[in-house]
Amino acid sequence: MHELPVTQSILDIVMKHALMNNVTRIHAINLAIGEMSDLEDEWIQRYFDYLSKDTLAQGAKLNIERVPVVLRCEVCSETFEIDIKKLEDISCPACGEKKFSFVSGREYYIKNMEAE
Repeated sequence: MHELPVTQSILDIVMKHALMNNVTRIHAINLAIGEMSDLEDEWIQRYFDYLSKDTLAQGAKLNIERVPVVLRCEVCSETFEIDIKKLEDISCPACGEKKFSFVSGREYYIKNMEAE
């Protein structure tokens, strides 16, 4: 259910930009969502379809690109991609340390929209 407020925010942002740019119809919205996000693609689209009814975005397709989880070692600064199914025993492939910060994988944002 947490997809609903996120989807409302997406619609609000694209509608604001559409109105500022004299858009008459939004065909698609391209999103980037991190693999660690628990937002579900199907529910985001369902909520978007419901919320966008009778707007310039009605019928728009949400194209969702999943952003991989990338970590940076806090000891040697090596960056590396991980498989989120194997989060329990991660160590830096360069130095073996287990202290990290996230580079990507938890974000969500609008990349662009296709409109006329």
